[in-house]
Amino acid sequence: LPDSEVVKQEILKLDYPSNGITIKKATEKLAEKFGLSDEQKAAKTKRGERYLGFFHYEIVGTEFKKLLKEGKLEQPEGPRKPYVLSRDVPPSPPPDGNIEEIYQQIREKVAEDLLQQIKANTPAFFENLVIDLLVEMGYGGSREDAEAVGRSGDGGIDGIINQDRLGLDVVYIQAKRWKNNVGAPEIASFAGALAGQSANKGIFITTSDFTKAAKDYDAAGFKIILIDGKRLAQLMIDHNVGVSTVKTYEVKRVDSDYFIEDVG
Repeated sequence: LPDSEVVKQEILKLDYPSNGITIKKATEKLAEKFGLSDEQKAAKTKRGERYLGFFHYEIVGTEFKKLLKEGKLEQPEGPRKPYVLSRDVPPSPPPDGNIEEIYQQIREKVAEDLLQQIKANTPAFFENLVIDLLVEMGYGGSREDAEAVGRSGDGGIDGIINQDRLGLDVVYIQAKRWKNNVGAPEIASFAGALAGQSANKGIFITTSDFTKAAKDYDAAGFKIILIDGKRLAQLMIDHNVGVSTVKTYEVKRVDSDYFIEDVG
């Protein structure tokens, strides 16, 4: 049978009519909600009550009494009468609010999985992934306008994206697949690498995070964008890099204009 705490939360989510709801009616709704089997419905109490007996008296009834004691439910007409939600309890969120909450939970889980996959691959793979992402985000005209150049002695540059065909406007990339946070010295080093290329624009991406000193570092004369692991994963989801769509749901609402009769 469902855990009592889960039942308690579902009781608060029930639809309470103005005249209240009885424990028996609530039990029937909750039994349907949890999809209780015939065997579970037939579980008897010690006193022998059968249909929904144990679930009714020992679980739902007990939680109703607890919620009444906690002030989350009320019995306006007195004992043994229907229950209503206390005015101090906020109403349940609308269904579309629940959908949004579930959607965000799925995104967070996918983001975690993406970072695990990235960290399990090589630095070279990560550098190419970063290039793929930035191209999908609109940097450069195509994949041909971008390349990963990370290698020993690369001077702090892991990738290059030409913003125009002639290469007059170039964005330089530094990609760090690190466990430790990136500090100010790494940002300063990247700024030095940009200066060595006579460039002033760069993107520093890491699978970890940046220290406060790194975020506050003043790279005078340079425009350096910092992207940490969490933002990286969200950008990958937004631009469909390393992910695929499994299902798509459309949320419908009634078109009230359709039901207005044209009497002209």
